[in-house]
Amino acid sequence: MIEAAGGLVWRPSAEGGVEVLVVHRPRYDDWSLPKGKLGPGEAPQAAAVREVAEETGLSCAVGRPLPEIRYLDHRGRPKRVRYWTMTPLGGDFTPNAEVDEVRWLERAAAADLLTYEHDAALVRALPADPARLGS
Repeated sequence: MIEAAGGLVWRPSAEGGVEVLVVHRPRYDDWSLPKGKLGPGEAPQAAAVREVAEETGLSCAVGRPLPEIRYLDHRGRPKRVRYWTMTPLGGDFTPNAEVDEVRWLERAAAADLLTYEHDAALVRALPADPARLGS
């Protein structure tokens, strides 16, 4: 089992809703949520924070855990990804080999753009009201 972790990074939108950060990975030419594999002995939440920072340039506050996702990776290996909601504290995105573009999108637009249904389902399950999300 490949163990991975990531963040569903969100912020309140100007219209009073929720915007979600999505990333484009040129290696796979896909849109996904920021995530990556755990390092040896690394706790899932620590890996999620590290991966979000590495891929987006953002330091984030960790919120609530989300349902884990299980699927077969592009090589047919079982993979488990644990996600947490996260809110940005600061930082700036710089394109890199893993992620060449990020976008802040309203929930529905983010769900439509995401390549994988399991990512889109997490986004659609978020409350539309930022007050219901906490941090």
